[in-house]
Order: sequence, then structure tokens, then C-alpha cells
Amino acid sequence: MTDELPPDPEAYDSPRAVQARRKGLPGGYIPGGDDPELEATRRRERRYLWLLIAMIVGIIVAGYVLGFLTYLIGG
Repeated sequence: MTDELPPDPEAYDSPRAVQARRKGLPGGYIPGGDDPELEATRRRERRYLWLLIAMIVGIIVAGYVLGFLTYLIGG
């Protein structure tokens, strides 16, 4: 026995339902939801972005340093 809710006309036009229909999904429900603490998540992700940029720069600089040391040792 399933308890089905009556259709909600306002939910039909919600951005999530429109996107689900555009993707060809049978229902207007896409798992997930809006982040209740959006600002905290953005602050955390901003910190991860800077960490990612630092790691990329570190890898590139390490490549130059190792290349230079190899050139000095190999002569």
C-alpha cells in the first residue's frame, strides 16, 4: 500500500522539477536538496580552493627545482 500525495501545482514549476523533466526523468524529484548552511559551505570550499591552488603551484615549482638540481648534478 503506497500513500501517494496529491500533485502540487507549484512544485511542478520548481527549478528542480523543470530540470528533472529536461533530463527525461520519470518524476520531478532529484535526490539532494538545498544546503541549509550555504555560507559555511562556501567558506569551507573557498579554503579548499586556495589549498588546491597552492598544491598546483607547489608541484610546478618542485618540477623546476628538481629539473635545475638534475642539471647541476648531471652537469
